[in-house]
Amino acid sequence: MIAITPHMRVLVAVESVDFRVGIDGLAQRCRAVLREEPFQGTVFLFRSRSHTAIKLLIYDGQGFWLCHKRLSRGRFRYWPQAADGVVSEALAHEVQVLLSAGDPTQSHAPPLWRPVGAKRGPRSPAAVPRGGDEAGLGVGACVP
Repeated sequence: MIAITPHMRVLVAVESVDFRVGIDGLAQRCRAVLREEPFQGTVFLFRSRSHTAIKLLIYDGQGFWLCHKRLSRGRFRYWPQAADGVVSEALAHEVQVLLSAGDPTQSHAPPLWRPVGAKRGPRSPAAVPRGGDEAGLGVGACVP
């Protein structure tokens, strides 16, 4: 099972591709057109010329995953654009919206990162309660 998580780098090929190609053809396109190495664990998204299908290419360290989604009806109306016209970066939640044939610019996702306790200044060591709560998460809190 592949899960697209926020820590993964996701690149979207702006131009449509010929979906007759398989893993090797898409990996070659990653190198030649997108100027990225497909063996780095990056998630690559490609859209068919008819705008009715998407392919994801992912290398997980053991081999490639090639996922294909074709819509029963309609088309993928939204597709990211890029200043260079070749590749656009996407966030994990945007990929989920794209896979649902939605428009990520219209989704109302919370910001990826915000400072915790930004109104308070940094905690001094003297302000840290006994018990080693250096992160300020509460005594016994788990930190991933």
